[in-house]
Amino acid sequence: MWKGVLPAVTTKFKEDGSLDHEEMTRCFQIQMDAGVDGLIACGSLGEGPMLSQDERIEVFKLCKAVSGDKPSLLTVAEAATRDACALAEKAAKAGADGLMVVPSTIYHTDPRETVATLKAIAQAGDLPIMIYSNRLAYRVDVTVEIMEQLAKDARFVAVKESSDDIRRSTEIINRFGDRFDLLTGVDNLAFEALSIGAIGWVAGLCLAFPDETVAIYRLVQAGRYKEALDIYRWFRPLLDLDVSTYLVQNIKLAEALAIGSNERVRAPRLPLAGERRAKVEQVIKSAIACRPKLPALA
Repeated sequence: MWKGVLPAVTTKFKEDGSLDHEEMTRCFQIQMDAGVDGLIACGSLGEGPMLSQDERIEVFKLCKAVSGDKPSLLTVAEAATRDACALAEKAAKAGADGLMVVPSTIYHTDPRETVATLKAIAQAGDLPIMIYSNRLAYRVDVTVEIMEQLAKDARFVAVKESSDDIRRSTEIINRFGDRFDLLTGVDNLAFEALSIGAIGWVAGLCLAFPDETVAIYRLVQAGRYKEALDIYRWFRPLLDLDVSTYLVQNIKLAEALAIGSNERVRAPRLPLAGERRAKVEQVIKSAIACRPKLPALA
């Protein structure tokens, strides 16, 4: 159902902290013009937990308006299952093509609770679901054994694999074949995951460098691994910025420098400052200065 490059878009704010619809529309269109295969709203990178449910639906609707006939998904990541189910229902009414679902953002569910939570959200929204498995950020590991239980429900169609263990991707394929669409969610493991069978990339640095991200994906799919790897090696210092407590600030700074956007974030986050900012800015500017020429794509 879902494959290709699906950027997890950032949420843009005006100086007064309100949603900046115009800037989001502009940035989302840059992604679509580069050839991405869909958009995902209000994930970790989209500061979803800092937004009200109504704001998240607003951001999703902007994604949907820009993505056209390509899928737009809304992230469901709530502390309480009740609230997650309510958001899933709102997403369905707003026309979501699917949901990317995190089990819980506060309480670290055990396997039985994880299955119950995910099934409840699926029932509430009645939409296709991408299971977001990120044991590092969210402390809940959606294991292969848990996926086995969820596989009986046809609404669970995909897995965003973010365990940070590349072996997990092979384990999922070995256990389920093509039952789940397997997408990588770790930018600096993307080439590795795509090379061993992932069919999609939920991407972060794509927001600042969409052409390079799309090129890597398409080249791998065409079996042109050497060309993809050359770009990936250039890209790697940038991709490392996605694997950080400060991924939102890092990537918004990259957007500011690469596509002329802004760095505004919602408190308690603050834009990068001091030595940390200087280091990230150097990484971004150095990459821009030696940006590779991209090969022709089919």
